[in-house]
Amino acid sequence: MQVIDSDGYRANVGIVIFNEDGKLFWARRIGQDAWQFPQGGISFAESPEQAVFRELKEETGLTAKDVEIVSCTEGWLRYDLPDHMVRRYKRPVCIGQKQKWFMLRLLASESSILLNKSQRPEFDCWKWVDYWQPVNDVIEFKHDVYQAALKFFAPQLEIELKQRNK
Repeated sequence: MQVIDSDGYRANVGIVIFNEDGKLFWARRIGQDAWQFPQGGISFAESPEQAVFRELKEETGLTAKDVEIVSCTEGWLRYDLPDHMVRRYKRPVCIGQKQKWFMLRLLASESSILLNKSQRPEFDCWKWVDYWQPVNDVIEFKHDVYQAALKFFAPQLEIELKQRNK
């Protein structure tokens, strides 16, 4: 069951996965030329952390033992859906997403990433990309949220990579 607040925003988690080189997991939505980070709704009575691990498994095949949570954004980051994407016939009407973003370190081998583990896969391919590339490549209405999340995580990733290189 989707959780939509009184302002019309669906509670959601966004997931930024990085590898040992500081590259980010970037995935293409199935049947589209649209790339994004894994993300998904928070179900009723589910914590954001529980949603992260459920969505992670559904969209990437990774489990909680394959990653480590490094950081989480403070508060909610919001974006509005374009008018043509708002389903006005559904109640309550969802006008956008409010997201908690999580940065995860990949602990497992990248061969553990399996996009076809769920009954309804969301992605058909993935790649590692430079840190700021997703801000330039994501669909326009998500741009500001991606920029805010990556700006928030950048100092933490820098610390993580410095510690790794010691």
